[in-house]
Amino acid sequence: MNNILVVNCGSSSLKYQLINMDNESVIAKGLVERIGIDGSNITQKVPGKPDYKIETPMKDHVDAANHMFKALTDPTNGVIKSLDEISAIGHRVLHGGIKLTESVLVDQHVKDVIKECFDLGPLHNPANLMGIEACEKNAPGKKNVAVFDTTFGMGMEEKAYLYAIPYEYYEKYSIRRYGFHGTSHMFVSRETIKFGNLKPDAKVIVCHLGNGASVSASIGGKCVDTSMGLTPLEGLVMGTRSGDVDPAVLQFICNKEKKDINEVLNILNKKSGLLGLSGISSDCRDVESAYDKGDKGAKRAFDVMTYRIEKYIGAYMVALGGCDAISFTAGIGENDKGIRETICNQLSFLGVKLDKERNNIRGEARLISADDSSIKVFLMPTNEELMIARETLRLTK
Repeated sequence: MNNILVVNCGSSSLKYQLINMDNESVIAKGLVERIGIDGSNITQKVPGKPDYKIETPMKDHVDAANHMFKALTDPTNGVIKSLDEISAIGHRVLHGGIKLTESVLVDQHVKDVIKECFDLGPLHNPANLMGIEACEKNAPGKKNVAVFDTTFGMGMEEKAYLYAIPYEYYEKYSIRRYGFHGTSHMFVSRETIKFGNLKPDAKVIVCHLGNGASVSASIGGKCVDTSMGLTPLEGLVMGTRSGDVDPAVLQFICNKEKKDINEVLNILNKKSGLLGLSGISSDCRDVESAYDKGDKGAKRAFDVMTYRIEKYIGAYMVALGGCDAISFTAGIGENDKGIRETICNQLSFLGVKLDKERNNIRGEARLISADDSSIKVFLMPTNEELMIARETLRLTK
């Protein structure tokens, strides 16, 4: 049995799934919260069993990983008898920079490069590395694989990833467009081709729409362009992120509000997007609900958000030289039929035609365009954990 453990560490959390790769089923999944904080706890869910939850002090990620392995092997609540039943461990890592451009077996060099990228991913990379080292200590000898969120975007050509700033900044600091949500875009673009029975080199646009949001263009599952850049701030309008903005706006606000650049960047990351435009919420559901009641701020936010998505789809059709399929994924993309309809209606001049009955669905893989639509449109649930597990199996089998 090929059981792959997938681990995704945050600064004070650890999410995990144990996946049986013989049939790609989830055997168990869990969440460790409040690592290093009072009230540390672990919750594990196993199909057919009551949730297993304990609260116990966990001073660091090594403690957290220890409790994860204990929960998986618990005689009553666990799913395996020993760690021998885990084939390998796959880790979600945000940033590999320009040195680590593909999923890779972890060794000291890989860990050193992840550390070098701390300044590119200051919130995620340190936690991701802690998760790797915690698993190494708790399961010595077990193979670990790093799957980078930036891998998908590394497929872009130079004309797509370079910024038009002095080239020396790329040479000195690796400043370029990396793209994020890459594991999701990789999974959904490939699944769209498979599910839709499309040709292997199909041109697919994926709309990953959640509190964080991005669009990608790919041919045969290989990235041509993606909307996020050096950081996840570039691109679409998101829950609290501004997306694309004239860089001079930052200087203008700094001068007018007597703020420094870090304060203004914090505003663009945490106080902008749907929240900033609507004045209501960063949650798309709240904004839509207010929009339906006639709130002007909500309409403003909703219109700007959907218009930006529509523009990117149009631009990516040019980048691809056509389009075979558009797929919607992530929290909003999978669950909000109204947003899917709004976007597709704007693309009707290109022959995109949604089927209202097919579109009346949430979170299930389905063709939602009409039979006579010139471009196929899909709802395609993302599964980053399964993508990480597949990559881990590929590198360790």
